[in-house]
Amino acid sequence: MVYKVIGLMSGSSLDGLDIVYVHLQEGASSIKDSSRKWEFSILHAACYPYSKEWRDKLAGARDLPAGEYLLLHTDYGQYLGEQVQRFIEEHHLHYQVQLIASHGHTTFHSPEHKMTAQLGDGAALAALTGINVVSDLRAMDVALGGQGAPIVPVGERLLLQDYAFFLNLGGIANVSAHGAGRGTESGQGGGFAAFDVCPANRVLNSLAGLAGKEYDDNGALAASGKIDEELLRRLNKLPYYDKVYPKSLANEFGTETVLPMIREAGLTVEDALRTFVEHIAIQVRRAAAELVQTNGRGGEQAGNGRMLVTGGGAHNGFLIGRLRELLLPMGIEVMVPDVQLVDYKEALVMALIGVLRWREENNVYASVTGASRDSIGGAVWIGQEV
Repeated sequence: MVYKVIGLMSGSSLDGLDIVYVHLQEGASSIKDSSRKWEFSILHAACYPYSKEWRDKLAGARDLPAGEYLLLHTDYGQYLGEQVQRFIEEHHLHYQVQLIASHGHTTFHSPEHKMTAQLGDGAALAALTGINVVSDLRAMDVALGGQGAPIVPVGERLLLQDYAFFLNLGGIANVSAHGAGRGTESGQGGGFAAFDVCPANRVLNSLAGLAGKEYDDNGALAASGKIDEELLRRLNKLPYYDKVYPKSLANEFGTETVLPMIREAGLTVEDALRTFVEHIAIQVRRAAAELVQTNGRGGEQAGNGRMLVTGGGAHNGFLIGRLRELLLPMGIEVMVPDVQLVDYKEALVMALIGVLRWREENNVYASVTGASRDSIGGAVWIGQEV
């Protein structure tokens, strides 16, 4: 059966709403543990940039009184519905979409208190579009004691079995690997590990903003700067990096811990960017080394040491160059795929997570998040008239 799905993703970098229309079909397995492989086709994709008003609303959501926060939750659900209708109109998809899978926009993430919250009311989205919706994708895993993140590895495992490692360079960088993980004897996610590495684009873009730019195009500003060794040392000593996985980061780690440290150093924008790029590269190498050590062979069985890099940071040529220099001696080859997969992998995976929820199949792996068991995550809202 072919599932015709729209996937929605709003990342912590606040650049815009990613939308994909995909066809998904279960296929045969291509790896030894008999996990089924899903085939996918991205037929249409778009990123609708946020207006300044919406960027400010989303960025300031954590500071709102409870009532105003809930109103924003509903308003953002309406906004998502309007953008889906716009997408359907632009791509002539009327009566073709069977399901919408919406990640929402993360505001609060406190797995130690078994709580995570994403803006974007699924009921509002379903009511406006008249299409069935799956939302609240992380909540069940967190309720089961998991980190609720990363959740993308289910898609990497089922859609992209030709790679050993995966790195997403979004607002937060996260890494995952086939053939790795602690305690992976049981559960469908056995043999797959993933965790958040460090802040990435949210900090890089904030620093570029000090030079009047939305982002550091191809890493040109960073490439012209110099590393501040003392700041780099302090960043690399942050306690989070010594924690063992499963572990995850809230956006505030970048905005409220890392950015103030960088600003206090009093560097030029170029030197600050150069130092932080080095920090990202070092932490990714450290994370990859941990996965290699856990697995013993670094996932070479699954993908010959190839690392698929996606997310906005994959367009930063200087950062990619540093990653290649640091990872190649470990036998890991950094691979940047076509632009469509770079930009829309997470929205694609949200679509798959929604389909798995609709089928009542596990879509979050305990081996990745540390939950008590694998789970079927997501709230279902029936938007179609019956």
